[in-house]
Amino acid sequence: MTERKPVAVVLGGSLAGLLAARALASTGARVTVVERDALPSGPEPRRGLPQARHVHQLWSGGARALEQLLPGAIGRLRAAGVSRVPMTTDMVALSPHGWYRRWAESAFMLPASRDLLDWVVRQLVLADGDIELVERAEAVALTGTDAAVTGVRIRDRDNAERTLPAGLVVDATGRGSRASHWLAGLGLPGPERREVDSGLVYASRLFRAPDQAARDGFPVVNIEPDPRGTGTGRGGALMPVEDGKWIVTLFGGRGDEMPTTADDFARYAREELRHPIIGELLANAEPLTEVALTRTTANRRHFFERMPVWPENFVVLGDAVCALNPLYGHGMAVSAQSALALRDVVRRQGPALDTPGLSRHIQKAVGRTVRAAWDLAIGADVFYPGATETGPTLRDRLLSAYVGRLLYTATGNGRIARRVTDVTALQRGAESLLTPSMLVAAAVGPLKPPLGGPPLTVEERKAAGVS
Repeated sequence: MTERKPVAVVLGGSLAGLLAARALASTGARVTVVERDALPSGPEPRRGLPQARHVHQLWSGGARALEQLLPGAIGRLRAAGVSRVPMTTDMVALSPHGWYRRWAESAFMLPASRDLLDWVVRQLVLADGDIELVERAEAVALTGTDAAVTGVRIRDRDNAERTLPAGLVVDATGRGSRASHWLAGLGLPGPERREVDSGLVYASRLFRAPDQAARDGFPVVNIEPDPRGTGTGRGGALMPVEDGKWIVTLFGGRGDEMPTTADDFARYAREELRHPIIGELLANAEPLTEVALTRTTANRRHFFERMPVWPENFVVLGDAVCALNPLYGHGMAVSAQSALALRDVVRRQGPALDTPGLSRHIQKAVGRTVRAAWDLAIGADVFYPGATETGPTLRDRLLSAYVGRLLYTATGNGRIARRVTDVTALQRGAESLLTPSMLVAAAVGPLKPPLGGPPLTVEERKAAGVS
């Protein structure tokens, strides 16, 4: 007699949902992924992911989690033209404390268009015979009681409703998640919630890099905003991606007039940032798209793991738990690490998905995976005017003061720069910044004098056509 596999339903077919599905299938479950949109068959845009037009990178902490879930994924991305960029060796960045030096590698990033990354993940996940995709359908409500979820009611493309029974329901529907509403429908209280909205607006364009820069490779260029020093959210990032292209995203804060035309985009990059290097680089690049804007940049966290009562058989992850300002590039890495945590908890506690207490353990593990990225994001964003109703807390101020001192030290101390980069890349925990040697180094400050300008090499300047 054939043993029946546990059944799971994952709501959301974007990166977080697909990786959650893969995590569960790897534990022996049969998984149905319910997605509202029709997913494209190639590396193409989709309606439910407007933020795909802006810069995306997968930090090494997330890349390693992705590879554990989907062996061969990094190789597929590299074969599709995605570079492995060593940090900070191939990064030219102006922090609020000065230019960073290009130190020896500790972490890395994989800069790719979001369409390509999602397509590679989608191909690998949906090749698993235990994962079924239901497209153009959306979740309407959870079924069950305040003690245990038994499944989910969905509405198909023809407007008909049906129930999918499940031993575990995973909500990975992103910023628009209705998890709190669904829990209320079961008679449960809402979770503690915090929002920190920097008010940043993004404007992005895709460019063809100059031939030699595309052929030889080019570093990531980042002009960071300075919310505390100048009080401005203006900044920008130039990210080399596959096929010899650059994605350029410019940022602006509340009250800034963001560029919507080609001329305004070039002018903003050249005149409105703290340094004109991105504008100078774009002078010799070929525009491939019009300007795309987004205002959905608030940090929003639901502390589901702190709820006094949590139903069996229900888990929330991805942006539905913790939506982050895309400026810091942590969303995809957190999704991969959360999916890996899901897999590991099920393997330890399971294999039955309805094991008592399993969903509670998973939700707490997910909460731990988002903690560092959340602290990094709000540690800066909380200081933008109007980011919160009450302003920074004492914890926010203390954390920001110490991290600021570390970042200042990192401009002239390679050991500190590598440790900070490791935490930023989510391959070390934030506690590694609090060791006695780090505290001493922060007190001493930089060991080298500040740089006077962007540390581009002569060859890189020549390749990009800048003097």
